[in-house]
Amino acid sequence: MRPIARHARQKVIPACLPLVAVVAIARFLPWTLGDRLHCSTGSAPHLCVGFSGLCHRGLSHVARRARRTSWQGRRQTGSGSMARFATAAAVAEQMPAMSEEEKFFFDLEGFLVVRGALTPEEVAAANAAIDAHAGEIKERQDPELRNTAKDSPLAGDGVGGRRDLGGMLGWQKPHCDPFRALLAHPKLLPYLVELCGPGFRMDHLPFVISQRRGSEGFSLHGGPLTTAGRFNPALQYRCVNGQIYNSLLAMSVQLSDHNAGDGGFCVLPGTHKMNFPVPDALVHGRNFQEHLLQPVTKAGDVVFFSEATVHGAFPWNADHERRIALYRFAPAIVAYGRSYSPSWPLEMLEGLTANQRAVLEPPYAERLDRPVVRLGEVCGQLGPQVFRCAAPFKCTFSSEHSCGCEKPLYMARCG
Repeated sequence: MRPIARHARQKVIPACLPLVAVVAIARFLPWTLGDRLHCSTGSAPHLCVGFSGLCHRGLSHVARRARRTSWQGRRQTGSGSMARFATAAAVAEQMPAMSEEEKFFFDLEGFLVVRGALTPEEVAAANAAIDAHAGEIKERQDPELRNTAKDSPLAGDGVGGRRDLGGMLGWQKPHCDPFRALLAHPKLLPYLVELCGPGFRMDHLPFVISQRRGSEGFSLHGGPLTTAGRFNPALQYRCVNGQIYNSLLAMSVQLSDHNAGDGGFCVLPGTHKMNFPVPDALVHGRNFQEHLLQPVTKAGDVVFFSEATVHGAFPWNADHERRIALYRFAPAIVAYGRSYSPSWPLEMLEGLTANQRAVLEPPYAERLDRPVVRLGEVCGQLGPQVFRCAAPFKCTFSSEHSCGCEKPLYMARCG
């Protein structure tokens, strides 16, 4: 083959330069920009993509960092990059997520018990706050406010009513803190994101339920059908291609032990998928009680259940007081209650963290720049982080780090 003439080489080489430049930029930019972005995807990483769009869908920031370690090793010398990789890998191993087994049983039965979600110290702080406000507890003794039919098996001794206490999020510090912390608790966030979706929101004002020996329970309620057997759009459960959807999700934080036979919360497993209304005799506990289940729980456990699952409560039979804190959450665009309109109580909003405030957003679509709270890694630590889903290539930041430092936290957009 004849060598290329000198003048021909002069034409070919400049023509190749743009292509070489594009290849070089394509190899360099995704990782360089990625180092400057922290995309906190938590337990649902498939919902986030990188800044340039070249990052792999389905990989969290931690996973993407791990994949590019071999390339960084060629670019950098010393132990710095390996130390950062080791930190990222350690955080990835600690990242809580709803397990496949938990998803299976929630889909099967419509509820799930998360054991030991709260520490004994967290339980003690919540109970101390309730004790400080015990004088505000209201007992449902008015016949119109009772939750059971007269003389039914769920009515208890017919005298003691359920005792309710609200307003915890607006209490003075430190009494509000244990209950505010539950809005974006690191151990509970993976379940809330998985069961309600990214951008989940608090739908009802939370409150404490207290029962003493003989206190009435609660007739069965909830479910995807009305009492006439018609479709109930307000309370629905679906699972499509492995993605769980609950129009309304309850989170019951156990602040006392519930031993076998004590009473309290009961559930009719599997009714989130029922096609026929619950028999009236079962609604009031007069028959078919063998189908009802009272989960055995300890203080610090958390029970998640779909409001599409038929549930109620047995009378309280134990000597110790029953206590739970009950929250309800909904997907970003769904509202069952109206407590958020025109605004949540002002005392409830004062002093909230950015993570907690994001959970109190009104219903609107995630893509409309909604603040989304999810578990993530920043500065080598694991904790709740907030990012916004915005227009392509738009990057926002929050200065609230789980480690307390003041460096800006950059968040990539949601895909």
